[in-house]
Formats: sequence, structure tokens, C-alpha cells
Amino acid sequence: MLAQLLPTGVDLPPLPYLAAVALAVAAVGGALYRRRPPVTPRVVTGFAPWMVAGASGYALFQVDAVPAAVAPLFGNPIVYATTFAVAGAVWLAVADRPADRWALSSVPGTLAVTGSIVATLLVAAGVATALARGLLTLAWPLGGLVLSVALAGGIWLGVRDRVGVTGWPGLLVLFGHTLDGVSTAVGIRLGFGEQTPLSARLIEAGAGLPPANLLGEAWLFVLVKLVVATGVLFVFREYVREAPGEAALYLGVIAAVGLGPGAHNLVLFALA
Repeated sequence: MLAQLLPTGVDLPPLPYLAAVALAVAAVGGALYRRRPPVTPRVVTGFAPWMVAGASGYALFQVDAVPAAVAPLFGNPIVYATTFAVAGAVWLAVADRPADRWALSSVPGTLAVTGSIVATLLVAAGVATALARGLLTLAWPLGGLVLSVALAGGIWLGVRDRVGVTGWPGLLVLFGHTLDGVSTAVGIRLGFGEQTPLSARLIEAGAGLPPANLLGEAWLFVLVKLVVATGVLFVFREYVREAPGEAALYLGVIAAVGLGPGAHNLVLFALA
């Protein structure tokens, strides 16, 4: 059963790299646990660019665009632990700043800006490599991004009066999983395969139904993603009212499960 849930390509790095990342994660995680900086919806949302950064790093790893000395830190799933260690260290460094407003000097602002810089540098490095190899493809990934924004924005406007209490983390959940669904459909159109066995089975089921002729074979996967993400927002309404910080944290984790793979897909398709 577990093998049906895990994507292919999961591999651990050599022991020295694994130990170094494990120590870094333990040190940062332990420091965060002791210090317990405030967790607010804006802080959680501020981590969104870091989710994109980690996903972009893995895409670069897949196209051999990472220097050999640090490449083991960018594989799957170690890249996400690496990203947590760096992003968590940034959070610790600014933990005494305001956590409930958007500003360059606040915790959410610092997280968003630093994460955006790292993600931009990684994507720029990948684009430079793809250009040198003559492999850069932007039309389909950009089209997928635009469609994801439009779908997520339209759904959010339709349900905002009922789930608006989930705030930025709720919107991030909706966009992240919409991006994952749409980017997967783009990948199928470009000839890429789905790495997660359970998702692949859902895509195969949808491909055998009539709407596939008009919407593409991944239509059912996209639909399920949209329905589940929207349903999560309804489920979390009371939780957000009762424990806003805790609920925002869990919504952030749920968002990462969609935003990470979705961003990875688009970056990989552009570079490969």
C-alpha cells in the first residue's frame, strides 16, 4: 500500500550528506521548538516561496544542473529537508520581529523575500543551463501557471464568503493543489509520466472516460484535486476560528503537498 502512495525517484543521498542534513534539521527544529516563535497565517504564507525553492532545486537536480559537490542535497526527498533547514534558520534569525503583518522587516516579509530570492536564483540557473543545451520550453509551463491562477482565483471568489476565514493559507492550499493538478495535465500533454502510482491510476481511469476527448486524459485528476482542496477549506473553517495558528500551520503543510510538486513540474517541463 505504501508503494502506491510514494512517487518514483525517491532515493537517499550518501551517508555523510544525510547525516549533515539530519543534524541541521535537528538543530533548527530543536531551536524552533525551544523558542516557539509565533505562527500566524502570514508567517505560514511567507514560506510559500521556500516551497517553490525546494521544488525548483529538485528539478535542477533531475536535469543535472547542480554542481556535483552539493548535488546530493538536492535529490528527492532530501531537498525538502535541506530547504527546511535553511528556511528555518532564516525564521530563527528574525523570530523577534512582528509576525502578524506584511512588511520587509516583519517575519512574513523576510521569509517571503529571502525565499523568493533563492527560488529566483535556482530557476535562473536552470534557465541558463537549458538555454545552453537548447532545451528551454516556456509556452506550456507559463500557460499552465496562468490557467492555475485563473482556476484557483475563480474558485476562491466563488467560495470566499463561506471559507474566507481560512485566509492566506486557505488560498495557498487552493492554488497549490490547482497548480499540481494543472501542471500534471500539462506534463501528460508533453509526454511526461506521473510519478505517483495512485495518481497515475486516477489519470488512467479518467483517460478511459468520454470527457478525456475534450479535456485531456488528466481531467479527472485535476477535478479531484480541485474538489479535495476546496473541501479542505470547508473542513478547516471551525478549526481556524478555534486555533488560528495551529490551523494555519496544518494548512501550510497541506498547501506544500500541492505547491511543491506543482512548482517542480512547471520548472522541470521548462528545463527538460
